[in-house]
Amino acid sequence: MASENSPDRPPVALDINGVLDLHTFRPSELPPLLADYIDECRERGILSLRIIHGKGQGVQRERVHRLLKRNPFVKAFRLAPPEAGGWGATLVELAPLT
Repeated sequence: MASENSPDRPPVALDINGVLDLHTFRPSELPPLLADYIDECRERGILSLRIIHGKGQGVQRERVHRLLKRNPFVKAFRLAPPEAGGWGATLVELAPLT
């Protein structure tokens, strides 16, 4: 999968394994990246995701949560437990393909 990057950045190949680390992506890249990643995971039967957004001041986390709330294929999401990243990561449950 290649992310939808801005014209000045080449596409980035991502492993589709249920873990998405957002540290290297710009905030403007998040909406298409997250939507595409969710679609690819569902197509591959990966329905449990961990999105790593970092701890920081919570701006990235809040943006990710807003995008997840709007995605019709997201059944539920919550902050990860401490051993999976704590408040620096979000666990997501996806609806299967029908």
